[in-house]
Amino acid sequence: MARTNVSDAADLTIADVLHKQFEALPGDATVADVREWFAVSSHRRMAFLVEGDLDAQAPAAGVARNGPTVAPDASAHVGYELATQTDALRVPAVDRDGNLLGVVAVTNDRAGFCGTS
Repeated sequence: MARTNVSDAADLTIADVLHKQFEALPGDATVADVREWFAVSSHRRMAFLVEGDLDAQAPAAGVARNGPTVAPDASAHVGYELATQTDALRVPAVDRDGNLLGVVAVTNDRAGFCGTS
C-alpha cells in the first residue's frame, strides 16, 4: 500500500491519512481469541494484553485498558504524535460515538503514514 510522507501531511486531517483496511474482534472476544488472532499474522499490532496468568476464557474486554484515540477531523500531526508514543506506532480513529473508523499507522522509519491509498 502507498504511504503519505509526514512532510507532506501539514494540511491533512486524520481522515486523509487513515488506514481503513483493518480487522477487529467482536466485543465478546476472549483472551484466547485475541492471542490466536495475533498468532496468525505478524501485521497485527493493536490489541493490548498484559503477560501473565490471564484466564484464556475470560472476556478480553475485562482486562483491556483504555488508550488514546483520535477523531477523524483532528490534524494528521496529532495522529502522528499519538501513534509515535506507542510501541505499535498506531492509534485508533473513532467517531463521536466511539465507533472505530480506522487506524492511523506510522511507518517503522517514522517518516510516513502507511496504508493511506
